[in-house]
Amino acid sequence: MIRYALRCEHEHEFEGWFPSSDGYDDQAARGLVECPMCASRAVRKSIMAPAVAGTKKREAAPGPSPEMQTMVLEAMAKVREHVEAEFDYVGDAFAREARAIHDGTSEHRDIYGEATPAEVRALKEDGVPVSPLPPKPVDKRKAN
Repeated sequence: MIRYALRCEHEHEFEGWFPSSDGYDDQAARGLVECPMCASRAVRKSIMAPAVAGTKKREAAPGPSPEMQTMVLEAMAKVREHVEAEFDYVGDAFAREARAIHDGTSEHRDIYGEATPAEVRALKEDGVPVSPLPPKPVDKRKAN
């Protein structure tokens, strides 16, 4: 896991934990990194002071324990599995279909699919409830 200091286009500062540097890059490119204060997806990494070892022994910076990391990753995988098993996949028609369900022109059902960051912003601005799907778990056996 890696922690980044992040900043949105409105200069809100917050932190995010990611499975790896590539994990952050992937989520950011797909518009899944969002400011918790204003929901902006225009987020960038902020300058963060590195933890440099000095001559005095210091305690390690607090962070999630390996057990907590495992629990969080397992919970994210379960959420994704549930959505994929129980929701209707609508592919790149997600924004159009979510808006139609919200407006009442399509029957209510749970859906998931793909949307561009601009489509997601427009849905949120119009009050359509949307949330990013947790990323697919990385199979460490294939990553090595």
